[in-house]
Amino acid sequence: VQLVESGGGLVQPGGSLRLSCVASGRILRISGMGWYRQAPGKQRDLVATINSGGSVHYADSVKGRFTISRDSAKNTLYLQMNSLKPEDTAVYYCHADGNTLPYMIPFDSWGQGTQVAVSS
Repeated sequence: VQLVESGGGLVQPGGSLRLSCVASGRILRISGMGWYRQAPGKQRDLVATINSGGSVHYADSVKGRFTISRDSAKNTLYLQMNSLKPEDTAVYYCHADGNTLPYMIPFDSWGQGTQVAVSS
């Protein structure tokens, strides 16, 4: 299963961006999806996750500013980022897990990442 992110870029502090992640391949079902980020010289950290039932979880640092959502019919994940801060600068990665066709083999996939830079 391949994941392709888009929507990153350069934005001023206080601005907004919307990231998208499209999953493709022989997908039977997607269970969990999420966004993670990695700043230069730091480990990859969880930003937000959403499960197949729509339950969401956010890192404390983004609560109230970021909103994760998914369109299951399109196998697409979104991250609406508002009130962006310089400390949100990082490469943002999409993650998904589930099962593939035709034999329900589990998959656990990462995208290549999209750069988000917040600077004046």
